[in-house]
Amino acid sequence: MRSNYRGIKEMDLILKGYADRRLTEMSAEELDLYEDLLEENDHDLYQWVSGQGATPARYLDLVTDIARGLTQFTK
Repeated sequence: MRSNYRGIKEMDLILKGYADRRLTEMSAEELDLYEDLLEENDHDLYQWVSGQGATPARYLDLVTDIARGLTQFTK
């Protein structure tokens, strides 16, 4: 639910798609990190996912995975 209603439509779409694809496969630790990521500001998240801003090291693997899913839609 928190992936769908973020505040900016772009992040709603990005995170909803990611959650639909990946949440059921995630470990408890990965889910905890994802929940922490959802607490971040949407504008920062968009910058990280789109490669326009530096992602904090803590989230780098997760944001890379989220961004990888976006390439499916641009091909």
